[in-house]
Amino acid sequence: MTNLKDAYKQNKVGPIFNGGDVAQAAIEAVEWDNPDKEITIDDKGAYVRISADHELILTRASMEEALGRKFEMREIEIHLGSMAGQIEVTPEHIRFYFEKTL
Repeated sequence: MTNLKDAYKQNKVGPIFNGGDVAQAAIEAVEWDNPDKEITIDDKGAYVRISADHELILTRASMEEALGRKFEMREIEIHLGSMAGQIEVTPEHIRFYFEKTL
């Protein structure tokens, strides 16, 4: 059994995308938006899990750069199969995060 103290150390957050061009763009964009983070990519073909510890940011500007077209953050909802953590969405970014509360 994992104790609570150790569980907080293993809080990965991030999106789980259905496969496709948005998922592939997100892989590239998330690296640009989180340069100091160790990011884990688990590409299973049908879906892509992108994760990091405690917080992960994905910006509209980086998604547009990676896709080579205009992108609205609400498009993420179409491609997002699931996620880990909590989510904050603005027109300019999506933030996946873990906020511990007892």
